[in-house]
Amino acid sequence: MSSSRPGVIDHAAQTAYSDPGEWAHLLDPLPTDAAHLSHVARNLIVHYRSADRVLPIASAGDINLRWLSDQLATDQRRHGAPLHEEREPEERLQGCCRDHSLFCVSVLRHKGIPARTRLGFAHYFSAGWQGDHVIVEAWNGSEWFRFDPEIEMPSAALPTPLEIPAGPGSPFETAAEAWRSYRAGADVSNYGVEGVSGVCGPAFVRDEVIYEVAHRFGDELLLWDGWGAMQGPDGDAGADVELIDQVAQLLVEADSGDLAAEQDLLTLYRQDARLHPGATVEQFGPDGTHAKVTLRPQPG
Repeated sequence: MSSSRPGVIDHAAQTAYSDPGEWAHLLDPLPTDAAHLSHVARNLIVHYRSADRVLPIASAGDINLRWLSDQLATDQRRHGAPLHEEREPEERLQGCCRDHSLFCVSVLRHKGIPARTRLGFAHYFSAGWQGDHVIVEAWNGSEWFRFDPEIEMPSAALPTPLEIPAGPGSPFETAAEAWRSYRAGADVSNYGVEGVSGVCGPAFVRDEVIYEVAHRFGDELLLWDGWGAMQGPDGDAGADVELIDQVAQLLVEADSGDLAAEQDLLTLYRQDARLHPGATVEQFGPDGTHAKVTLRPQPG
């Protein structure tokens, strides 16, 4: 993923979602290397579907905090301590991969390092299942590199969690790559949310392509927000298929370092209302909640 510059937008600039707001000072002492930054992210946020502990009902609503400034405000009301100071798992913010990754992206941007969230499917959680996932992509001065802040220890399925390779055969497959594979005849029935009936398959992968382009261009929405052309996992995978094909192709070309393709993708994203969120989104929380949410305006 080499290129002379990191992209067609400024990935070192905070977005409405990654902006720490009045809590920016909490990011000042934090590290920028992937290993230590990931440790801080795991200390701040515990996955709401954590299998090895029972999390408090009182903090279950944390999962719908889509703006980092609100997450940090919630953490500080509970702890009032530096972010690297140890928190018990049951006292951490409840969130998911999107939140671990957005936090890391915010810290890196705060330090002037271009970074963004990447959406796709992890091939390293459960054999035979490709779990929907979000990881970090950061610019090292000459190329993008990927890391997964949720994974502490290497494994046979993911030997290098702090430097995940990209492209064919990668343990992390972008949504665009998965969609193109599906369109070429691959079976994606096992792509989605493991353990949740029906939240998988072609229509799920289709919507993930929209999430992927939104996150790439700074609309780092919750993974249960809906807008535009989204269908939901039980929707029609063939809806707007030419558009989804075009977006997926441009995403893959942009990942290869083709800045012209990325500029075309940005123009398409901004101009086509089926792709970008408007003033509101529909939130369909995994806790069963449904709400219409008014979004904060993006900077600038």
